[in-house]
Formats: sequence, C-alpha cells, structure tokens
Amino acid sequence: MSKLSGGIDVGGTKMQAAVVSEEGKVIGQARRPTRTNASPKDVVHDLADAINAAVDDAGVEGSALTSVGIGWPGPVDTDAGVVTKAVHLPELRGFPLADTLSGDVGVPVRLGNDVQVATDAEFSLGAGRPYGSILGVFWGTGVGGGIVLDGRPWTGRGAAGEIGHVVVREGGRWCPCGRRGCLEAYAGRAAMEKRARRAMERGEHTILFEIMEERGRDRLTSGVWERALRHGDPLATRLMDRAVQALGTGIASALNVLDVEAVVIGGGLGVRLGEHYLERIDEAVMPHLFADDRPPAILVAELGDLGGAIGAAMLGHSAP
Repeated sequence: MSKLSGGIDVGGTKMQAAVVSEEGKVIGQARRPTRTNASPKDVVHDLADAINAAVDDAGVEGSALTSVGIGWPGPVDTDAGVVTKAVHLPELRGFPLADTLSGDVGVPVRLGNDVQVATDAEFSLGAGRPYGSILGVFWGTGVGGGIVLDGRPWTGRGAAGEIGHVVVREGGRWCPCGRRGCLEAYAGRAAMEKRARRAMERGEHTILFEIMEERGRDRLTSGVWERALRHGDPLATRLMDRAVQALGTGIASALNVLDVEAVVIGGGLGVRLGEHYLERIDEAVMPHLFADDRPPAILVAELGDLGGAIGAAMLGHSAP
C-alpha cells in the first residue's frame, strides 16, 4: 500500500486537512474553522481534530499515517518546526508547533509556509507541471506567494515569496501587516471587506452584505464576491477592478526580478474567479512587465482548495 501522509492547510478562515498518498491522491479530507486569537493549546487541538477527521473520512487508522505536514500562513523555521510570525494567531509566534502537534498525533510533523507548499504541489502535480520555474500567487483572505526556481522551492531565509507585501503604491492604503501600500491592502479579501463595510456605512448601496446574510456567512467569502459581481454590484465591481490592477502591478514587479516561465493563480478568490479574470490580470501585468516580448503563462491552479493540504502532506513524503 502507498505510504499515506496527512496535510493541513491553515488559512485565515479555515483549516483544510487531507490524507494523501505518495502519488498525490487525496483519499480523505476534513475542514475546520480557523479560530482567530486562539491560544497555542487551542490551535494544536484544532489541528489534531482536523487531521483525525480526515483520517476517519479516508476510512483508515491513524497509525496508517507516516507523517503530517502543516502549511502555515506566514514565515516559519522549517528546520526547527517553529512559527516565526503569526499575524492572525499572534500567540503562536515562536511556538514549537511541529513538536507539540507530533506529541498529539503520534507521527513526525513538518512545518512549511502555506503558499509555498501549495505552489510546490502545483509544480509537481498541477498547473505548473510543464515548467521548470513558477511563481504561485494565492489570492484569498490575503495575498501570498510561492517560488520554484529550476525545479526547487526558493524560500530565502524563510520569508521569500511574500508577494502580498510588494508595495504597489508608495504611501498607499494601510495593510493588515501594519505597513502602507502593499498589494494585500488592495487585493486581499479581508482588506476589501473592510473597505466595503466603510462604504456601506457611508450610505453606498451594495448587495454584498445581503448575499452574505442570505448564505449564512459572517464574512464576505469568495462565493459572496462572485455572486455580487455576477449581479453587477457597483461597489463590488469597483473594489475588484482595483484589486486586479494591484495584482497586475505586484505580479509584474515580481516577474521583473524572477523571470519565471509561468504564474499560477490560486487561493479562494483566485480559483473561484480565475477563469473569468485571467485575461484581465494578464492585461494588468503587461504595462509593468520589462520583458514584455516573452510574457510568462498565467494559469489557474488545478488542485483547487486542496492544493495547500496536498502540498503540506508532501512535506512528509519528501522528508529524509
């Protein structure tokens, strides 16, 4: 039987867990909400609960797993298994997450950046397969990036690929990271929701929050944005137009440095809107691209919502 690994993708709103074979096939999965401002003990409990639920869904015993990988939203010390930065879960900063969870699940746990592991999965199993170098851009609650150069992940000193914090407008809007003018301040779903709420409070009409309530959500999810855009909501359209322009500027800036063969667009908004917005993102990239005579391919992630969990599981498959 193929070796099985567990993977958990920790997002801003949810934890997506999966049980994955060596060949990258998902045989079980589960989803749990991400509790913001949770204690380290609560986070470890939620991670263990998510992976155990995925094991149950796979119909195997927990002992069938050889390892568990975690895709964490931010910089990590992979070798030490320690979270080095945690914007959404600040109490986890400096916490030995891998060793602590390993004690709960009974197998080795490896830690990686969430977007990097998702990019690695797309490179090996998804849209990036035909290429030797790719840039992953994951557009969701925030905007994250991952880099593969000459077939190998590039993580720098642990914080490479943070495309969401490329400055697209000097002195621009405040970003959730506390700095100004970042790509994420214009294109991250959380930042866009804040601007939508302020506009509504000023009296601007929008159906965004009506759709949110109808669907029983407490946030403007990717599905809410998609429906509002489909109905031609003026506020949603304006904010999304600005997000696309910011994405084009940020992606082009990264391409001017990296000159990769392809860009893979993933994340909640990226996967849901990608097919309809690829051409627009491409058009927004081109005015800022230095090597505009040979632009890279721009593609939608093929592994969808499970890409991060698959990539996290691959951390265990690649362990020595």
